Amino acid sequence: MIDLLTKIHNKLTLEFKISYRARHKVKVNDFTLNTWIFVPNSLGINSQTYRRDDFYKDVRTNLRLITPVFLLREIVSDNAVPLKNLENAMRQMASSPTRTNEAEYEYQIKMFAAIFKSAIRDQSLYIIKHKIFSEKKLLFENFIADVNDILTKYRSLANIIQTPTVTNKQYDYYNFGDEFLSNVTEKTLYRLLLKIDKLPDSAPEKNIRMPIAHLLQQEASYRVTKGFPSVSTSNDKKHSNLIFRFGALKKYIESDLFLNANKKREGVFVEQVYYSIAAGLSMIFATAIAFSFQKTYGNFTMPLFVALVVSYMLKDRIKELMRYYFAYKMGGKYFDNKTTLSLKEDQIGWSKEGFDFIPEKKVPKEVLKTRNRIPLVEADNRYAKETIILYRKSVRIDREILDKNSSYNIAGIVEILRLNMTSFMKNADNPEFPVYALEEDFSLKKIVGEKNYYLNFVFHFKYEAVEKYKRFRVTFNRDKVVAIEEVK
Repeated sequence: MIDLLTKIHNKLTLEFKISYRARHKVKVNDFTLNTWIFVPNSLGINSQTYRRDDFYKDVRTNLRLITPVFLLREIVSDNAVPLKNLENAMRQMASSPTRTNEAEYEYQIKMFAAIFKSAIRDQSLYIIKHKIFSEKKLLFENFIADVNDILTKYRSLANIIQTPTVTNKQYDYYNFGDEFLSNVTEKTLYRLLLKIDKLPDSAPEKNIRMPIAHLLQQEASYRVTKGFPSVSTSNDKKHSNLIFRFGALKKYIESDLFLNANKKREGVFVEQVYYSIAAGLSMIFATAIAFSFQKTYGNFTMPLFVALVVSYMLKDRIKELMRYYFAYKMGGKYFDNKTTLSLKEDQIGWSKEGFDFIPEKKVPKEVLKTRNRIPLVEADNRYAKETIILYRKSVRIDREILDKNSSYNIAGIVEILRLNMTSFMKNADNPEFPVYALEEDFSLKKIVGEKNYYLNFVFHFKYEAVEKYKRFRVTFNRDKVVAIEEVK
């Protein structure tokens, strides 16, 4: 199964979060994802102006494990796996601080914190979307109680490692987890407050604002006692050090979810074989011309000399033409890069990627149907055709090796792909476009409109016998990405 989430990462970058969920009963899981990008002709993107290397400079990918899924109330309930694993690892660490036990202790802290981050995010989003207030109020109350319970129980474990056998460095791992839990809690609660504050004063949700504010106040006091850096309202500093620390802690906590990825060019050997064939064919041509003229005109004659010069000139051109031909033929059969994915020294799978410009006549009908051009765009496309880019992905996950390397139930892997849009924006017109209208008194009014462009992404997902298509439209101008939305 393949899931896709999209968002604007920053004003110049799109983010695609692709989840590859591997079935437990299937040893080797293969996934295919084809992304068709339909680019307006006016942006000047084509095979001459936008090379394969340019695309890979614009694309940045990270591959990591899908965070184990737990409900918020399941994290520290009776016999809860995250709390039990963490407590056991801490006791082992305190009694026998070996390298193995230290690594497991640090790993369980990271996993507990990562699971909490995922659970509190999902639960808060669920509450925000809930429509029935009476149920929403109860959900809020349970949410506050669950968060309080998790923070309290995590912090109560500190006495386990407050022993002479545990070094300050090792104790810092626990503090990093504690600070991260606090950061995530504050971020989520502030996001809830922002949602509530945007509602009208008559909204019943206003009644649940105070419990959230009280928990935030409680957490702020705790941060002071622990010496965690906090946002201060008493000065106007930009808190750059604090923001840097937020990011560093996030990377530290999630580091054990990220896979070791080793990327190499794909099909290098086959490419060299094809290029050798091209060189051989061009040499056969040149040699045949030389032998033919030598037999007809003899040695050391002017016709033979001219024939040799011309044949060697044509030899190099034939060689290059054959190289381009083979490169074109290889493009559809081989990928550009292959990335091996490893976890704890074991290879759990691989990911392959390829980039090509595709003529419309070679685009599958189902893709064009999903693209679904409006009549005006279809008419314009007869004269100024859209450029079509195909970005191919093939992913393989070995379920057995994945399960062997984790004490948690890992659903699969997530690929976070970010596409920088600068190359598509550079030929765009000025985003401010003046339009005019007449006022009631017939005076002229100038209105500044926004000139936007649209990229259409069609995704083709394939896993086992299941195939599906999705279309997303990206709105952007020369300065920024404006929106990304699914078109159904």
